[in-house]
Amino acid sequence: MLKKEEIARLSETAWSLRRDIIDVTGWAGGAHIGGGLSVIDILVLLYYKVANIDPKRPGWEDRDRVVLSKGHAGVAYAPVLARKGYFDFDLLKNFNKFQSPFGMHLDGGKVRGVDASTGSLGHGLPIALGMALGARVQKKSWRTYCILGDGECNEGSVWEAAMAASHYKATNLITFVDRNRLMIDGPTEQVMGLEPFADKWRAFGFIVKEVDGHDFAALSDAVDFAHSERSAPVLILANTVKGKGIDFMENQVKWHYGGLDSELLAKAKASVDRYYGKA
Repeated sequence: MLKKEEIARLSETAWSLRRDIIDVTGWAGGAHIGGGLSVIDILVLLYYKVANIDPKRPGWEDRDRVVLSKGHAGVAYAPVLARKGYFDFDLLKNFNKFQSPFGMHLDGGKVRGVDASTGSLGHGLPIALGMALGARVQKKSWRTYCILGDGECNEGSVWEAAMAASHYKATNLITFVDRNRLMIDGPTEQVMGLEPFADKWRAFGFIVKEVDGHDFAALSDAVDFAHSERSAPVLILANTVKGKGIDFMENQVKWHYGGLDSELLAKAKASVDRYYGKA
């Protein structure tokens, strides 16, 4: 259970990183900002509380692995890694530009701290399962955390991996779904309905913990439960808001991908500051 001071620290970090996401989007000329803002609190919890990592040793064999399967949220992932010390934050001023190592989807062969190159949706959970089973074979105690997008769960490879994870009881794999209910073409339930979504995961053999994906205490409790579970893998269904923290972006499908001119950039930062009581 998180203490009040831990929640306050994580919230302060999330505020700062939301402002970073705005800056990187502005520098790049555009990015998948809506989904970056919906997933950022999950990333903050993992990188600033949960995951056993060492930015000074990105290749440390006994580190926990994090697989951001919804790789288009690199605009959120890159600032998290930078602020943790994997590389200089100022390098992100060239995000997604010619000869920059930072593409819109982060490349594990070019960006320190990235455990898997993702972005072709549906690949992250199979990769993460392979990592988890590899740890088991090697009798290692490290864990693998995988973050899926909800629209991504239209991909059959997600469900093949889910079936295998359940069959092999891969309890050292903790899976999140960033359930913001919007994908590039519209609401998930109109494009390709997922509901009853939690029941689908249960039918594939997962234990499902459904939480508010912007509530650090609820997310942390769900992770603690997943760590203690030994009978089946756990799926943390994180209900989130696309564009969370920026009032004119929240729940707006048009902000799946977008750019910010100087006026919108200032407006976005002002909104984030209000959201955190900074203005």
